[in-house]
Order: sequence, then C-alpha cells, then structure tokens
Amino acid sequence: MFKLPAFAAILVSLAACANKSDEIAASFVSPTPYQGMTCQKLAAEAQVVANRAAAASTAQDKKASNDAVATGVGVVLFWPALFFIKGDGSQAAEVGRLKGEMQAIETANTANNCNIRFAS
Repeated sequence: MFKLPAFAAILVSLAACANKSDEIAASFVSPTPYQGMTCQKLAAEAQVVANRAAAASTAQDKKASNDAVATGVGVVLFWPALFFIKGDGSQAAEVGRLKGEMQAIETANTANNCNIRFAS
C-alpha cells in the first residue's frame, strides 16, 4: 500500500521539475534601447538575440528532460534519484529574459517601420 510520505515526496518532485523552454513566459524588457537603432542594426541585434535564445532554450529543454528522467527513475525504481531533480533556475530566467528582448525588438521593429520578419 502507498504510504503518505512516499506519495508526498513524489508530488513534490513532480512540482520541482524544470519547465520546457516553450512553457517559460517572456520577462518584460523595455523597447526603448532598441527604438533608436537603424533597421540594419535592429536586424543584426535580432539575429544575435535569437541565436542566444535558441542556445538557452536548448539548454533549458535538456534540463527539463533530465529532470523528467530522474523523476521517472525515482518514482519507478530508485527513490533517491528524486534528489537529483534541479527544477528551474537561472537558465529559465535567461530564457525568459531573452524572450522579452525579442519582444522588445519586435516592438521597436513595428515602431520604426523596419518590416523585419521574425520566425516563431
């Protein structure tokens, strides 16, 4: 029979798992620094931020995947594996900040009528 402490540990470990990058909301970043840029500089900055966001998202997704594996192993085979679940941290904050920067660049793009196309 399931014991309450074991069940509680499983619930806590599931709540502590890292989120996938697409589940992380964008943080607010002011578009003001970008609004004074030329369209060419804005496009170059968008490319730099997009590349950094892609790398940060890949790292966050790997972290989420590792947490999911540790949870599965902990629940099914070896409960001490639950202690290896790290959850969200600075990597998730970086993903949110970079998403916010992309939104700020898109806002400046619209305000400056640059017609830069952004991929989702």
